[in-house]
Parts: sequence; C-alpha cells; structure tokens
Amino acid sequence: MRKDCDHIIDYAIRQVLPDEAVRRALTGKEFSPGRLILVAVGKAAWSMALSAHETLGDRISDGIVITKHGYSQGPIGGFKIREAGHPVPDADSFSATKEALSMTAGLTEQDTVLFLLSGGGSTLFEDPECSPEDLQNVTSQLLAKGADIVSMNIIRKRLSKVKGGRFAMHCMPAKVYAVVLSDIIGDPLDMIASGPAYPDSSTCEDAAETVRRFGIVLPPLCRDLMKLETPKTLDNVETVITGSVRELCRAAADACEELGYETHFLTDCMDCEAAEAGSFLSSIARSWQNTDHSVAFIAGGETVVHLNPAGTGIGGRNQVIAFSAAEKIAGLKDTAVFSVGSDGSDGPCDAAGGYVDGTSLSKLKAAGLNPFDILMDNDSYHGLDAIGGLIRTGATGTNVNDVSIVLIRR
Repeated sequence: MRKDCDHIIDYAIRQVLPDEAVRRALTGKEFSPGRLILVAVGKAAWSMALSAHETLGDRISDGIVITKHGYSQGPIGGFKIREAGHPVPDADSFSATKEALSMTAGLTEQDTVLFLLSGGGSTLFEDPECSPEDLQNVTSQLLAKGADIVSMNIIRKRLSKVKGGRFAMHCMPAKVYAVVLSDIIGDPLDMIASGPAYPDSSTCEDAAETVRRFGIVLPPLCRDLMKLETPKTLDNVETVITGSVRELCRAAADACEELGYETHFLTDCMDCEAAEAGSFLSSIARSWQNTDHSVAFIAGGETVVHLNPAGTGIGGRNQVIAFSAAEKIAGLKDTAVFSVGSDGSDGPCDAAGGYVDGTSLSKLKAAGLNPFDILMDNDSYHGLDAIGGLIRTGATGTNVNDVSIVLIRR
C-alpha cells in the first residue's frame, strides 16, 4: 500500500510541474518592443523562471526570482535569486521585494513585466504599509486561529504596498503579463498570493468581518489600514492561469487507475478542518470494506488546522488529515489514507504530508504513543515519524494545493 502511495504522489506531482505550463503560456506570445522584466514570486518561482529563461532567453532584459528558503536550485542566467520567509514574512521577504520594486520602477508604455506567480507569494512578496513586526504578528495570529487562505489574504492585502493590485499599479504605464499557478480553490485571481496584479473583489466590510470572526487583535495602524479600499480596476494586466488543484486530482486519478484501482473523484474544493477531513475519509474507507475490487477515492483542496494554544509540537494540515484517520481505519485490511501538499512542504517541517493504514494505530500503541495526546500537542509530525508515516518529497517546484486519497486494495 505504501508503494502504491509513493507512486501515485510521484506521478501526480510530476504532471503539475510548471515547466511545460509556463512554456505553453509564453510560446508565440508577442511582447511590446521595450524592455521585458521578469519577476517570479512563490514556492514554484524558481521552476517557472527557469522555464521562462529557456523559452525567451535574451529577450528578457532583467529578472528576479523570490522563493522560499531552500527552494532555489541554483543560478538562472543573470537573474537575481532571492530566498525569503514562509509562512511568515521575514527580513529577506522585505528586502527581496524592494529589489523587485526597484527593478520595475520608471518603466514606459513600451515595457512589459513578465510576472510569474505561484502560491506562497503572500509572504514571500511583501512591502508592508505597517511595521514589519506588526505584519508578522497579524500573520501569526491568523495562522494560529486556523484562518483559511482567502480570509488571510483579505487582511494581508490591506497591510501591503504590493498586494491587492498595487504591484500592477506600481508597474504602470508598463504592461504586466501574469502567468499564475493557482493554489486556491476556485482559482480566484485576486486572492492567489493576495493578488499583486489583479483588482480586489473584497471590501473593507469583508476585512472588518474577518477580524471579528477570527478574533484578531490589530495594532492601531493596522486597524486604520483595514478601512482603506484596494484597487478595483486595472487596465495594464493580462493574466493566464497555468495550473490548479483540478489537474493534480486528475493526475492522481490516472495513477490510481494505472495501478488497477477503480477511482472515485470526491471534490477539488475540500476546505474544512483537517481533522474533520481525516475523519470523513476514514468513514469512506470503512463503508467500502466489502468491495470485491480495488477502489480509490480522491479529494483535493486545502484544509485548515486550529492549533491548541498549549501544544508544543509541529505538523501540517496534511499530516493531521492522515493522523486523524489512523484510529478509525485500525485493523482494516489493505486500506490506507494519505494526504500531501503538492509543494513538498506541509507546515513548519520537512514533510510533504502523511500516510496511515490499518496497522498504524497498533504501531503507535506499541511505541507507547496516544493519538489523542499527539493531536492535542499539535505534534502529528513526530507521531507519524515514529511509525514511518511521514511523506517526504523535498521541494517539488510546484504549488497547486493538496490531494488526499483513500486506497482499498482487493
């Protein structure tokens, strides 16, 4: 079962790597005769920039790549390569963004900014309107309260000089050609990386409601910034979406079918609590135990985790999904539940996700571990690590949400 899991993950992620998608978006594209400046931002920025360099070569006048710490794979032509903080912006995020702003300042109508954008850009690409400390504080609060990505971005774009369409305004009168790898359910362009080059659909009322709903304590200046509207129209931007979680789920389904599983697609919009998702997937596994043939169930999306304030452990939403299923599939024959983040990074650790099967609970007990205590300590990472249940892929170069899968082999 674990071999099947590893094969499915490897195949699915390879199918959503951005290289070919970026090539398709750029091949045959005609740009204005002026300068072409590349700005690549996000967890997949390095791979996207490499593909652009291979496709356009010397047509690109200058470029900068801003990605997560550890995600760069070396030089790309003469581009500046910068690594920065995620999921909370750091000093490297701020300095790299200022470099990008300097590179795109003073452009003309004949110039174009090639903006390659992927998930993670909300923290990697940041020039705050408030103090860096206040921004980091608000971001940490949102993460701890389990805010979904859309809610987080409604707040973050009002604290930023580059989000909510402001980067595109900065580039004016130059044109912006944005190639986007979507990491948000439904592909809302104003929310992916907080929409640096897209008009904002959220309002000040939405921001106020988000603050109330999650109980966020805002410093005085941040409270004032919540009252400012973001740009609602931009006429210098053309946008192409190159990939999404739908493609990830489709690729996973192809891999399952290749291995002989009858595949059932559940959703590409899963956005509940991670523990609830794990419980739901385990209930599907239990209800299909009488099947006389191998079956697979696939769900894509992005869940959330509400942290226990007293917890001291580490983990991520995909690890929580798997760990939460372990007890309820205990003893089931040839049955597994696993979940993985397509970018190879699940929470503040080196795992992409987690895997459990019918033997996982007994392994935990044999190791003297209590599943409930582990979840209360926010420590799914060490719980899974103790039983060989961590999935490690390393940085993948892409970022299109998560995929969760139930396998039953007969």
